[in-house]
Amino acid sequence: MKLEFLKDFLWGAATSGPQTEGRFKKKHANIFDYDFEKFPEHFWHGIGPDTASNFYNDFREDIRLMKEAGLNSVRTSIQWSRLIDDLEEVTLNADAVRFYNAVIDEFLANGIRPMINLHHFDLPVELLHKYGGWTNKKVVELYVKYAEKCFECFSDRVTDWFTHNEPMVVVDGGYLYQFHYPDIVDGKLAVQVAYNLQLASSLAIQKFREVNRNPEGKIGIVLNLCPNYPASSEAEDVAAAHFADLWQNQLFMDASVKGEFPHELVEILTKDEVIWESTAEELQIIRENTVDNFGVNFYHPNRAQRPYYSSDSLAVDWLPNKYFDDYSLHGARMNVDKGWEIYPQTLYEIAKNIQENYGNIPWYVSECGMGVSCEERYLGDDGEIKDDFRIQFITEHLYWLHKAIAEGANCFGFHLWTPIDCFSWRNSYRNRYGLISLNVHTQEKRLKKSAYFFKELADSSQLEVSEEIFRKFQ
Repeated sequence: MKLEFLKDFLWGAATSGPQTEGRFKKKHANIFDYDFEKFPEHFWHGIGPDTASNFYNDFREDIRLMKEAGLNSVRTSIQWSRLIDDLEEVTLNADAVRFYNAVIDEFLANGIRPMINLHHFDLPVELLHKYGGWTNKKVVELYVKYAEKCFECFSDRVTDWFTHNEPMVVVDGGYLYQFHYPDIVDGKLAVQVAYNLQLASSLAIQKFREVNRNPEGKIGIVLNLCPNYPASSEAEDVAAAHFADLWQNQLFMDASVKGEFPHELVEILTKDEVIWESTAEELQIIRENTVDNFGVNFYHPNRAQRPYYSSDSLAVDWLPNKYFDDYSLHGARMNVDKGWEIYPQTLYEIAKNIQENYGNIPWYVSECGMGVSCEERYLGDDGEIKDDFRIQFITEHLYWLHKAIAEGANCFGFHLWTPIDCFSWRNSYRNRYGLISLNVHTQEKRLKKSAYFFKELADSSQLEVSEEIFRKFQ
């Protein structure tokens, strides 16, 4: 069975500045640079972001390899901590401007569309220590000034901009579940951080529309979206999944696309006395500055069940899991290396939700991928990683995406995470996602089997799906 996509479909991959560039010639540390300096034991095998995949030095060769892998588009990010010299005065660093200009020009020279994100978890740590980071609207103000500099410097050539990547991960990692610095557990603070991130996004969109130099330019946000499947049909589990959706998905989705936070969530947070501090003027800015399009990061389904403890337990600080707990489906198909369920049908459901409940706004799959550890076990005699599992993972997800597109979903592209095996926060290089392998000791890079598959896919915009896969999903 052959699936056909539009000829101008974006076939690409996503990465970020802090996960690829290394710390070379950076004046400021971001929160992960600092975390590694102070707590190297937080990171897998003690490997931090100082070198990453050496993109700062190797970008021309790396982009050539991306071209060999068939990518017609790549999303990466500008590092706030690299571009800005004085974080208070928001002055430009000359070497950073040179570097990002050279990167953008190199992508364009290779026929690859650069798609630029402004914030990928990498807040300058000075702004965390001085102001409290995203808990403080002063940092929102400085972020918007940084974004303005990006638009002024690069929007003549860049058509695709994104304000944040996965803002909910900033909330979860830094303020709820302790997997990103500053490792705080404070539900009320987390709620304020979520609001401030959305306000920052809306203000950056407003600024983009004032200073953008490209008539083709568009701006959006990248969200990790996934419906929550209830553990059972019982009312308590259904209610838990519903709240999880409000918190994890609809908070940023509604505000970014519709210009308003979900009314039901606002009522719950108000009742629980943890609602964010906002002004009428700010809410008007959010209402008036919605996205042109957006990206969806999808890796695995979410499943929710009623919380283990009663919501009226005494002397317990507010956390979202007052209303739900995660649920693991017994017998689920798993990527055992990462511990994530494999359920590609969810991508179809995401697409239909956007089509039916969000005005069928243009969007694309901005990340999707399978991280596997010890990929050298799949090394062939010819020195190539034979990652057939990744090819099957991509194929299955594209089957469901194509089904949604055929039914009218307004999806314009598919980006794999990631072009080249990259540094992945505290997981460092434990799991590999790339179309291109990286030897972290020698910085040697080589196309995997999946890269040749992806090039054929991108060149033809066609995908051959086996009868076995077709029957499996009917």
